[in-house]
Amino acid sequence: MKNKKWLNYTPTYLMAVLAVALTISMVFYPEDAFSAAVKGLDVWWNIVFPALLPFFIGSELLMGLGVVHFMGVMLEPLMRPLFNVPGVGSFVMAMGLASGFPIGSILTSRLRREELCSKVEGERLMSFTNTADPLFMFGAVAVGMFGYPQVGVTIAAAHYLSSITTGILLRFYGRSQPNTPEASTRGSIIFKALSALYEARKKDGRPMGQLLGDAVRNSVNTLLLIGGFIILFSVIIRIMSIVGVVAILARGIMFILSPLGLDPLLTPALISGIFEVTLGCQLAGQAASSAPLVQTVMVAGAIIAWSGLSVHAQVASIISGTGMKITPFVIARFIHAVLAAAYTYILWGPLAPVISRYAVPVFLNTEPYGSAAFIWLRTIYMGRRFLLVCVLLITLGLFAGTLRRIKIIIFRR
Repeated sequence: MKNKKWLNYTPTYLMAVLAVALTISMVFYPEDAFSAAVKGLDVWWNIVFPALLPFFIGSELLMGLGVVHFMGVMLEPLMRPLFNVPGVGSFVMAMGLASGFPIGSILTSRLRREELCSKVEGERLMSFTNTADPLFMFGAVAVGMFGYPQVGVTIAAAHYLSSITTGILLRFYGRSQPNTPEASTRGSIIFKALSALYEARKKDGRPMGQLLGDAVRNSVNTLLLIGGFIILFSVIIRIMSIVGVVAILARGIMFILSPLGLDPLLTPALISGIFEVTLGCQLAGQAASSAPLVQTVMVAGAIIAWSGLSVHAQVASIISGTGMKITPFVIARFIHAVLAAAYTYILWGPLAPVISRYAVPVFLNTEPYGSAAFIWLRTIYMGRRFLLVCVLLITLGLFAGTLRRIKIIIFRR
């Protein structure tokens, strides 16, 4: 009985020991900790903050204006059969595809707090809408880290294909638990969507000035939280490298993956990618000149899909108080990473001639940086991408709704 009691206390003691060890390490290596913190701050201020702020504000406004409820009714016939989530999840999916993590978990937590999705639906939704920014994959990774823009198409295609596959697999998670009531298919779906928009706006009731102010304040607060995690994990990775923890983990990774033919030069990238996606991709890009290119791209794709413990910690903080668990999210990240590596291998091999036909947009051939011109161009590009995804989803939703109304058996639940 006493042994079980001590086992219950173990996580608390372990976290305390790790916190003390980190603090002592920063005292012994202050210059390294400071330089790592500055590097994390530079990434947050010049790339993350300007990249995400417009979309955080926009998402807050769209939710307050009832647009999310409009999309929820329109896309209920599509999101339910495919992903087993309510139609409002389509807004989270579109915004996640447009602007990258962790906005999917932020919007999912909002839906959960407003009781627009159940606990299990929220866990499904945030687990497959955690997608990377396309400009990060094309610009930062393909151009800035690999110096080979063409790999951006392969990385992005594998990333989104594996994300959708993960979402379809997750529809079977928690099927015994209750979902939110499914919207009725009777009557005009467009009329019901417009009615939902009006009712949601009426229920919110905030004047436009207050709505805008709340959107800016909430967005900045969320980005400050994200910045803190980026800086913290930048320091943790640097300290772990100095004290030799990374080298120990690298030997463990090689013991597991060397039978699969993984090049030893890629182990530092994998270890760093476990904690922080940017550093892991950067090390993979540095190894591209010596290791097989297909392996480096597969490792980079897996790291981006995994998204790093830094993002996991952000998500855990964001969803606190919603009742949703972080465990399904972490498991989904592992599945996403494995599928991304597999899709990369397939796209690089049998489908390589097809991928090579697609040109990479000129704007995606630049490395992201927080200049005013880049921020403006990025906002326009990502806004168009968001609108394109929304139009595509709504079109598919209308098509699926029409099929359900005429009782096509394939769309029955």
